[in-house]
Amino acid sequence: MQKDEPVILYMATYPPRECGIATFTKDISDAIDRRFFPSIKTRILAMNNNGTNIYNYPKRVMFQISDTEISNYLEIANKINKSKEIKLINIQHEFGIFGGEFGEYLIPFLEVLKKPVVITLHSLIPFPNEKLKNVVQEISKRVNALIVMTKKGVDILREHYGIVNGKPKVYVIPHGIPNVTFESQQKEKKNLGFENNTILLTFGMMGPGKGYEHVIESLPEIVKSYPNLLYLIVGETHPMVRKREGEQYRNSLDARIKRLKLQKHVKFYNKYVTQSEIISYIKASDIYLCTPDNPNQITSGTLAYAMGSGRTVIATPFIHAKDIVTENRGRLVEFKNSESIKNALSELLSIKEKRKDMERNSYYYTRHMTWPNVAMAYGRVFKEILKEQAVDIKELPKINMQHLMRLTDKFGIIQFSEQTNPDKASGYTLDDNARALLVSAMHYERFNEYKQLKLIKTYLDYINFVKDKDGKLYNFVDKYKMINGDWSEDAHGRALWALGYLASLDKIPKDLRNKADNLFLETLSVASIMRSPRAIAFTISGLYYYNQKKKSDYIKNNIKKLANILISLYDHNSSTKWQWFEPFLTYSNSKLPEALLYAYQLTNEENYLDKAVKTLDFLISKTFEKDIFVPIGQRGWYEKDKERAYFDQQPIEAGYTVQTLIEAHKITKNEKYKDYAIKSFEWFLGKNMLRQTIYNEKTGGCHDGLGENAINLNQGAESTLSYLMARLSLIEL
Repeated sequence: MQKDEPVILYMATYPPRECGIATFTKDISDAIDRRFFPSIKTRILAMNNNGTNIYNYPKRVMFQISDTEISNYLEIANKINKSKEIKLINIQHEFGIFGGEFGEYLIPFLEVLKKPVVITLHSLIPFPNEKLKNVVQEISKRVNALIVMTKKGVDILREHYGIVNGKPKVYVIPHGIPNVTFESQQKEKKNLGFENNTILLTFGMMGPGKGYEHVIESLPEIVKSYPNLLYLIVGETHPMVRKREGEQYRNSLDARIKRLKLQKHVKFYNKYVTQSEIISYIKASDIYLCTPDNPNQITSGTLAYAMGSGRTVIATPFIHAKDIVTENRGRLVEFKNSESIKNALSELLSIKEKRKDMERNSYYYTRHMTWPNVAMAYGRVFKEILKEQAVDIKELPKINMQHLMRLTDKFGIIQFSEQTNPDKASGYTLDDNARALLVSAMHYERFNEYKQLKLIKTYLDYINFVKDKDGKLYNFVDKYKMINGDWSEDAHGRALWALGYLASLDKIPKDLRNKADNLFLETLSVASIMRSPRAIAFTISGLYYYNQKKKSDYIKNNIKKLANILISLYDHNSSTKWQWFEPFLTYSNSKLPEALLYAYQLTNEENYLDKAVKTLDFLISKTFEKDIFVPIGQRGWYEKDKERAYFDQQPIEAGYTVQTLIEAHKITKNEKYKDYAIKSFEWFLGKNMLRQTIYNEKTGGCHDGLGENAINLNQGAESTLSYLMARLSLIEL
């Protein structure tokens, strides 16, 4: 690490130490790194227990503290103060990982520390005794912000600890979860060898108070009706429990299982499981059980993981469970009550189809809890505290073409998907295959990746397939490879754009360029009957690129003719307060001023540039609010003198806007367009009205829009191609 590179230091337990806080710390710091590196880097201050355990930590661990040695706290605090790189400390707080009564050794550490501090409270006990209350109050006096994981945590701080929001400020950020796909149990059951079983699951560090014994007691009657039922208890005994009392709790459970003759129905997996292993077990489960005895447990990572994987849950009514387990996601049962658990199991096992709805509800509800979204929320807190030291996204996600390739078969790119699975029944469109041709050509031009040539050929073949003898390109082809529907001006225009672009690229093999060239000329004549402003704009883009290689007065005159149609539309519909081509804003808006920018570049006619800048600035004024890109929503659009629609926002608007603003920046040299281009792109990464990531870095796909309360979980062709267009365009900045 170079000197003075800004560091967020996480103070907590850390792997290979085995505990839930250690896992959380790795997950949140990894998520912050993925989202904000290199504008900030994460490093670790690792807590070691009792001064006896030594861990083989990775280089990321910058400091270590022995939790029982108060002098060690003070020594490390002074070292942190001397570090210019460390800008902020985020403490993952659990009472048991800091020394002294209720972790009071943290207080002198904070007293010496001179850096900003944010504390994430993983435990918060209502009705504290005076000592506990005093420790929490003294800690809160010495930090800049507190983070709790449920809204109830804010109430507890205020009502039981006298901590009023603002002194310090309190934020609610949920426990993070992996971003996994929603799918049925069958695949993972088969992988794990449980395809013939109904699976109940519990996972986590084992110890008294987890309530496993009450679940076991509920099973004898249940297995009579469900003889293939298997209850899996996954996870090893907590190291601190094992140190105090060995395997006493696990042995008591084993004795109970034998007494109840449940050996075939209850199995232990006594291992500290990796994240991928636990996700596999969760996905294989039919019902997840979270039954701790403690009503005051404010956070449960295991419950969050299970619901985040789309599983129906049965939970005791501890604080976190009461916040997120509703009747349409699972069932709450009484504490330490096997009869209550038995009744809930009996009900849920008997309503398999309704349980599927509960699984979907759990999955949809938890999308705001995925690690990319949680990282964005932490980033906003850090930025607010650091003020002038902005915490922004500096490094863009790596370009990932996997989902585009997943959606493409030998015929073309499939229109829709169910989550990440291509929906072949949805068929194919010229719109998407033209976009895909553009994206794969952009990628090859920049990276010379050979496999893009196969994709380019596939999309060219599709365009040729939908061409009729008059040169019209038809849009929709069904799953049986039959052309259906009417001719679409917009789709035809998009194809001309893609063909013109491909024909202009030197790096593309000559045979593919020639095929694009021929198709372009064979279908260009149809442009003379176009009336759609967007079709005209797309066609101008194609003509502009085609002219880069084959300059001609014919192409130039066609561009002027089409650009003048846009100018006449502007003259007819614009006013002082409405600088636009139509009396409404709908879809693909930015492509209209972009077309005039291309016309200006080719002709040097100032009128084209003037109208392009006026309309683009008008569009910016209507689609950016408080530096956040807010595209016009499909649910009603925006009619002149009426209220604009905010939802459903579509990725294509962000993708096109990025391209237009980059072009405006290149031509005008005005830095504001570059800034707005980046802000438009950040819509994909969580800087939007819901503060949720739209692009899925894991799959390489993009979700199909931003609704009023949630994102669309499907990752279809248009959305994914829109993201990739924007991402590839940003290379030019």
